[in-house]
Amino acid sequence: MLGWFRKLLPREDGFFDLFERHSRTVVEAAEALQRLLAGQDVARNGDEIVRLEKEADTITAEVMLAVRRSFITPFDRSDIQDLIQSMDDAIDMMHKTVKTVRLFEKTEFDPLMQEMGIAIVEAAHLVAEAIPLLNKVGQNVHRLTAIAEEVVRVEERSDDLHERGLKDLYHRHGKGDAMSYFVGSELYSQLEKVVDKFEDVASEISGIVIENV
Repeated sequence: MLGWFRKLLPREDGFFDLFERHSRTVVEAAEALQRLLAGQDVARNGDEIVRLEKEADTITAEVMLAVRRSFITPFDRSDIQDLIQSMDDAIDMMHKTVKTVRLFEKTEFDPLMQEMGIAIVEAAHLVAEAIPLLNKVGQNVHRLTAIAEEVVRVEERSDDLHERGLKDLYHRHGKGDAMSYFVGSELYSQLEKVVDKFEDVASEISGIVIENV
């Protein structure tokens, strides 16, 4: 009954503009991270991720403020907050990866790390495709469901890359270069967590679909 009543009331759709702006910053950060992992101008791409993370934080704050000010929201307030926070967590994790790269002055990255960078870009683009579709959930339920499933598959592939990367590190450094093993394993862990955050976004999207169809 409440859901039917909400559909009759005018709603604040500015949230979708904010979501899309945020998703674009996430995609740009993911692409910068991929270039960084490919060894392309590591310093400049690191700076770009830091800049984009700050921009994403500003958008997240705008969403949180809009939730408090809006009388009718397009879907449940807690879902809006959880969605934007999960998106922000993904770019925050990219920023953390940049901090590790800078701390240990890394300029070259393993091929499997580069593959994880490709997976991160794929997940970011999937999320960016899904966000505008939430404006009309009922009409886009099948594609939204498919996108969530695709993100899960990307995450599973990332898990495999993570495990293979750790094994490769152990074979190359485990018995003779503890620092290289430590730094490499930390980077693999952080990259894997970036993809995990995108899976969290997909879970939030799935939850919104279930509640609003």
